Formats: sequence, C-alpha cells, structure tokens
Amino acid sequence: MKTSGTNLEHARAHNRRVIIEAIRLHGELTRAELARLTALTPQTVSNIVAELEQAELLTSRQPRKQGRGQPAIPVTLNPASAFSIGIHLDHQTLLIVLVDLTGEIHFRRLMLVQKPQPDATLARIAEVLAEIKQQLGARWQKVLGIGVVMPGPFGVEGISSVGPTTLHGWKEVDIAARLAEMSNLPVTLENDATVAAIGERFHGVARHLNSFIYLYIGTGLGAGIIMDGHVYSGHAHNAGEVGHVVVEPGGRACYCGNHGCLERYVSLQAAYEFCGLDPMTALPEDLLAVDPALFDRWIETMLTPLRQAINMLECIFDAESVIIGGMMPAALLEKIIQRLPPLYQSVRGRYLTGIRVKSGMTGSDTAALGAAALPIFDEFNPQFQVLMK
Repeated sequence: MKTSGTNLEHARAHNRRVIIEAIRLHGELTRAELARLTALTPQTVSNIVAELEQAELLTSRQPRKQGRGQPAIPVTLNPASAFSIGIHLDHQTLLIVLVDLTGEIHFRRLMLVQKPQPDATLARIAEVLAEIKQQLGARWQKVLGIGVVMPGPFGVEGISSVGPTTLHGWKEVDIAARLAEMSNLPVTLENDATVAAIGERFHGVARHLNSFIYLYIGTGLGAGIIMDGHVYSGHAHNAGEVGHVVVEPGGRACYCGNHGCLERYVSLQAAYEFCGLDPMTALPEDLLAVDPALFDRWIETMLTPLRQAINMLECIFDAESVIIGGMMPAALLEKIIQRLPPLYQSVRGRYLTGIRVKSGMTGSDTAALGAAALPIFDEFNPQFQVLMK
C-alpha cells in the first residue's frame, strides 16, 4: 500500500500524516525512502521530519552504511510521544486501557459490572482516569484523547432501547460530553465493530490493507468498514449493522421484529443459546468449557449464514479482505474459520489475489484497544479532505 503526499504548500497537515503513516507501516525509514514512498520532494520530507523530531514524535536510529557518502539516518516513531485511553463498556464488563503510539499497554483495569447504570459507571470511570493521570504525571499532557466503545446500534427506534446488544438506561446519556467534561480531553464514541476495525488497521493483520471489512462477533454481529484507509460509519454511526440482514426468511425470531436475522445464527448470543448457557450471565470464555462436539454442532448451524455474509460484503464493498474477530475466544474462532471453505464466488474471489478471510484480534481486550486507537487514528491518519480546504 502506498500513500502519496502532495507538494502543495497548504497541505502540510496532510503531509505530516502521510509521513507518520509511512513510518508506522514500515517501522523505520530514511528520508530518501520516505521521499520515494510518499512522492514528496526530499526537501519537503526533510522539513517535516525535522519538525516531527522537534515535537518528539519521531526519533533517529543508528545510521546505515550504504556505499560512498554519508550514512543514511533512519527515523522511527517515538512510542512515548503520545498516549491514548480506550474504554469498553458492555453488559458485564468495563475495561479501561492506556496505550502509547505503538499500541503497547501501559495501564489496564478490568471491572465486572452487571447491567451498568450511567451515574455509577461514570463515577467509576472518573476514579480510574484520576489514577491514570496520577501515574502519568506531567506526561498526561501527551494524552491525545479518549476512545469509547459501546455496543450498537445507536438511536434506532425499537432496537436501541430493547435489544440484547444495547445498554439499557443509556439512551439519553451523552457519554462523550460527560467524559470530555470530566477529563478535559477530546472523546470519540463508536460501536464495537468500527473500533475493532481501527485497532486491526493500526496494530493487527490489516496494517497493510487499504480497504477491508471487519466482522465483529460480539453479543450480536457487526461490521467495521475501512475504505481507502478511511472509516465509513454512516449517518448515525450505524453503518455495518449486518447482524440484522435477513439471511433466512421465516427463520429464527429476532428482537428487531424480523425473522432470520444473521446475528440469530452468528453471534455469541446464538452460541450461548445453542450450547445451553444463559445469555444474560455467560462470558465468552465459558464457551471453552462447552462439550467440543456440541460447539461443533453450533458451527454447522452458522456456516451457511456466515458464508452468505462474507459473499454479500465482498460483492458490495469489493474489499481486499474480510477479517473476522471480536469477543469469541481465539481457539474457537480458528475452528470456525478453518471450516468456512468453500466460500461462495464473489467479485473479491474472482479478481483479487491473497487471503479472502483472515483471523483478526480476539478476546476481551479487542474493543478497548480499538477504542484507544480512535484518537490516534483521528490525529495521525491521512485525511484527504484537508486538500479541499
């Protein structure tokens, strides 16, 4: 993947992000390599690198010997130059992480919550943020912001207030505004599938993918959509709610009012119900204790709907790959992916090479790490709309 800069003087903000993105993808680069990869002039690259080094966003590495002349000095990201906070709240857990620019976790706090209510939950978050601030000391000034992930959909009549994937009692709560007032930091709210896709783009198997779909297996099923390196979230941040696509007309009843919705077959809730676990109290790790033969029978029930979903997403978005991840334990997700072939033919399978379906990040930290990547993504991802200003 190649992200090109522009030599127009007014596009410095875009060019800074292009330089940072190139270094993030390749680890370390010399100025000559940066000029070649970004199509910027050597002078523009030198000026921006000097500026970023002065801001301590970049740091120099050992010089490289390369024939005659002066050794080339590569630069790389300075992990401690910026931090970000990720918060994942769902029906049973509250997870707060602090990460640096490269995604390394510097603080992690997991709290069990049952049917979390707004005031009590925000009070607990305030306590943890105060602890992080104390731990960072003067480095608190380097925190870019807070990313928050909550299960969607958001503001959909008849679904947001009664569905099992949404948090009851939070419908009228402006959590972003409350947290911004509490912390004096920018706050971004997104659904779990979108933040997982962003986390995968920054720290996972999608680092070198420009367009991909992330299928997030949580309580329900959602899709995070990255097109041309940018998030597509839709008008009300509900793009990718593929869990409510009808894949079996007249099939299992869904709380949205339809029958045969995709997430009634492909989701943690569907797995809990099939395996005899209480969906209101079960945790993803509980599936590891289920009789493997019983879990395999559940896989059989969800393979066709999942193949349909992959076919549909490939045909609509023409993405480089579909990545499957989320809260499903890694060992169980691998069993699902291994049994997916043969996939239906689609535009993706016919015209592109490479792996059509990849296994993404899984486990309890997935959404929180994705949430922590939100402020980093907003700050450093190349934004082409800058060129229109």
